[in-house]
Order: sequence, then structure tokens, then C-alpha cells
Amino acid sequence: MKSPTPQFISLEGIEGAGKSTQKKALCELLLANGIAFIETREPGGTPHAEAIRSLLLDHTLEAPAAKTELLLMFAARAQHLEMRILPALADGLWVVCDRFTDATYAYQGKGRALPLEWIATLETLVQGDLRPDTTLIFDVPVDVGLERAGKRGDLDRIELEDWAFFDRVRRGYRAIAEANDRRVLWFDASQDMESVTDAMYKKLMSRWGFSCRPN
Repeated sequence: MKSPTPQFISLEGIEGAGKSTQKKALCELLLANGIAFIETREPGGTPHAEAIRSLLLDHTLEAPAAKTELLLMFAARAQHLEMRILPALADGLWVVCDRFTDATYAYQGKGRALPLEWIATLETLVQGDLRPDTTLIFDVPVDVGLERAGKRGDLDRIELEDWAFFDRVRRGYRAIAEANDRRVLWFDASQDMESVTDAMYKKLMSRWGFSCRPN
């Protein structure tokens, strides 16, 4: 069924925080409660945006300058919004997105040390007033996250950044959570995945008035 109040949900966190696992669990929760939704990701989500993603993450290509990386992120986001996210919300569907603009503030703003004012200007240009209704940030110590990510196999260009970069990104996410405590739900992702999922279900079921957990 279609919900009368579609929600735009984003999931955030550094590499190895368990976003993919928790995204799957979140989608199972939505299904258990009869919510119609789409899954998507950033950068990406449409053919054009996925092509930009390949340019951004391919470590065999020339590394983009920080400004170039920022502009490419928003170019992909503009296409993603117009072709996928906004039409889904207009159709009454919930949207579950792996990363959104908070990632740009954390990675390009804090990680790359680009002015946050630049990001805010591009955010307004590309998104207008649209922001996620709920953002889930999964926090994990950098050492733990990088160890987990390393076990996945091949790493992309951003995943190959050093410890200091991800420490800045993690601190960026903390600042976002502190400044947006009504929108952002914070989770200690250093726990086992089942405990994190349980904590997520409790908070989201209360937030949305859900009554059913996945079997």
C-alpha cells in the first residue's frame, strides 16, 4: 500500500559502520508494516548518476580535485532527485537512501576541508527545501570501521583514504547529529549487528507508530 505521509530516509556513517546491513533490516521493517518504498543510493541511483559515481570512486583514474569531487557529487544528486527521489515521493512512496547530503558535509566539508558555505549553497540550489525526514547515523571508531571495510575486498578511491581523513569525517557526522537532533537518530555501530538492528527498530517503531517487527 502507499503511505499518506511518505518519508525520505537516509542512512549515513563512515566505511565499515554497517549501513548496508542496517539498510536491509530497515527495508524488512517497512515491508512488515505494509509500507511501499524504493531503495536507492548516493552517489548514484540513476544511469547518469551511476556513471558519475564510477568517475568519483575509480582509484585507477586521475584523482579529482576536491572542488571537482564536490561538484560531481551535486551533479549526481541533481539527476537523482529529479529522476528518482522526487517522483517516488510524489507517488506516495517512501525513499530509503544510502547516503545523502549529510555525507557531502562530512566527507567533502570535513574530510576535504572545503568551506561548508559552499556545500550549503549547492544544497539549496539542487534541493530547494527538501531534506530527509529521518537520518540514521551509524557511528563506529575509525579503526574498527576500516578493519571491517578491509575484509570486504577491493576498496574504492575514497575507501582508500587514511585514518586521519575518516576521523575528520566521523567528527563531521557527530557535529551533524548534534545540530539536527530531531531529524537524526544516532546509533553505536561498534556493537554486534543484531544489537544495532534492535536499537534501530525500537527507535523507528516509536517514531512512526509501527506495530510489527519482521519475522
